[in-house]
Amino acid sequence: MVLLVEDEPADAHLVRMAFKEGRVLVDIAHVQDGVEGFAYLHGEPPFSVSQRPDLILLDLNMPRMDGRQFLQQIKADTDLCSIPVLVLTTSDAERDLVSSYTQGAAGYIVKPLEVDDFIRTVRGIGEYWISVVRLPGRN
Repeated sequence: MVLLVEDEPADAHLVRMAFKEGRVLVDIAHVQDGVEGFAYLHGEPPFSVSQRPDLILLDLNMPRMDGRQFLQQIKADTDLCSIPVLVLTTSDAERDLVSSYTQGAAGYIVKPLEVDDFIRTVRGIGEYWISVVRLPGRN
């Protein structure tokens, strides 16, 4: 199960499409920002029925609670800190890259500008993180 924390509907659509085209069988829950992400992770309304994700795909630049704040808070939460978080963002800034890894991100991927490259990149994420990597709580 993947939690996608992404405010851009077009990017969220491309992520879903890439997993589907890559035949990566995974449920994807999509939230718009860090506030909704925490509501989802804690099973708060409107996400009272939620599943603990195996992976979080996180955009950095979002309204209300951005990805930087979300990453910092999730890694400080003893119940959630073991969930791998991959930053998937348009930011190519070195300070964002360094900060993300310092705060515990499992990876940092700059969103490709071309749609085909974006889909190929996300498909690779799915193949590796969902099909190859062994994660806690998943057989």
